Amino acid sequence: MPEYNTYRFASSGRRGNLPPAGGDRTSMGKKISAFFYKILKFFVLLLYPKIRVTGAENLPEGPALVVGNHSQLHGPIAGELYFPGDHWIWCAGQMMHWKEVHAYAFEDFWSFKPWFSRWYYKLCSYLITPLAVCIFNNAHTIPVYHDARLLSTFRLTLARLEEGAKVIIFPEHNVKHNNIVYEFQDKFVDTARMYYKKTGQALPFVPLYLAPKLKTMVIGEPLFFDPARPIQEERERLCAGLMDRISGLAYGLPEHTVVPYRNIPKKNYPKNDRGMSV
Repeated sequence: MPEYNTYRFASSGRRGNLPPAGGDRTSMGKKISAFFYKILKFFVLLLYPKIRVTGAENLPEGPALVVGNHSQLHGPIAGELYFPGDHWIWCAGQMMHWKEVHAYAFEDFWSFKPWFSRWYYKLCSYLITPLAVCIFNNAHTIPVYHDARLLSTFRLTLARLEEGAKVIIFPEHNVKHNNIVYEFQDKFVDTARMYYKKTGQALPFVPLYLAPKLKTMVIGEPLFFDPARPIQEERERLCAGLMDRISGLAYGLPEHTVVPYRNIPKKNYPKNDRGMSV
């Protein structure tokens, strides 16, 4: 399978006609934010491991939804840096707003830490706020919301798909599926229904597995949206199929430690042993 080691990190100009999501959005504020983002980009490229991409021949031409394992922060970072071609990444909209970062970050990253250390992680959730707002408002991200703003998520996603880009989604949530992935939230499948109604084309869903310990990203064969099925049936079918294919990609790699969705103690990280799948 062909391999790619492409250094790609979004420039501040890639956001196109996307509206700003948060932070200081005055002209001077945007210039300062973009400047610091370029500095951050340099250090990330310098320090983050090179990721080998295999299976790129499985990527269809044109738009697609790419669905992968989150691997904590590794999924978004590696996707941004190394995924081939024009792409955008769904990210938590809360990470783009000054007033929302700390609560979301603590709950999502550190809420399972021991009670005696939580004061430290609450402090960290405030300290990372400027960094998060800078990164997520300058990278090529699409903010995801779970309130009335969800319509803007779908609208911006459809716009990027119509431009021919790939949209990367990490839909895991805190329910364990097997030793590779956690269960998927399923509403992202609705994007394909909206896209079909607008264009008459069935979107492909491409499975992606990231193995940070192997410095490897594997792209699998796509599944396709079926507009003839009821949407709830399609949500279940596609989520189950994608979790199975992502798990299969992991099982097909050499033995390695899986970086799970939840930020659990490292001693509890699972291996990619198919026998541990239940």
